[in-house]
Amino acid sequence: MAFYATDRIALFIDGANLYSAAKGLNIDIDFKKLLDEFQKRGVLVRAYYYTAIVEDQDYSPIRPLVDWLDYNGFTVVTKPAKEYTDANGRKRHRGDMDVDLAVDMLEMSDHADHMVLFSGDGDFRRLIEAVQRKGVRVTVVSTVKSQPPMASDEVRRQADSFVDLSDLAAMVARPKAAAQMPRFLHAEETQE
Repeated sequence: MAFYATDRIALFIDGANLYSAAKGLNIDIDFKKLLDEFQKRGVLVRAYYYTAIVEDQDYSPIRPLVDWLDYNGFTVVTKPAKEYTDANGRKRHRGDMDVDLAVDMLEMSDHADHMVLFSGDGDFRRLIEAVQRKGVRVTVVSTVKSQPPMASDEVRRQADSFVDLSDLAAMVARPKAAAQMPRFLHAEETQE
């Protein structure tokens, strides 16, 4: 992952995708450490975090995380999750943030030299290509070391560089002792 001290960096975090990748690697992300790590690598212009929120519940397990991120240097983009019934008759929630992330990434491409996409979703291949055509380098952070792998072959090939989340774990994960402490739950955890 090559960064230059003068790089204007923008982070784009697909919250659900990063959560799944971290869960697959059995790590918890420390978002303060993540922000600090990328502030050391250049000029951090913006750090976006995208997630859907179930709004009709008395308590949303992701709300404490979203609030913390919002007060601590992240631009949080949310939308209400849509409720549906799965094949087994269970109520589930889904909120697709791909278009929101894509629009913001394209808009920011005039203001950044290097973008870091925390998602292995193959649907982002064309987005990465479009941003690269504007002269911006793109690093994808996800994992191929989980079962199933979270990073599609398409985004790994298209990105200027691919970083496996497991290789960043020492820098951005909570220490194992902290794993015993209360942590922010992600909306996806309540739907299993």
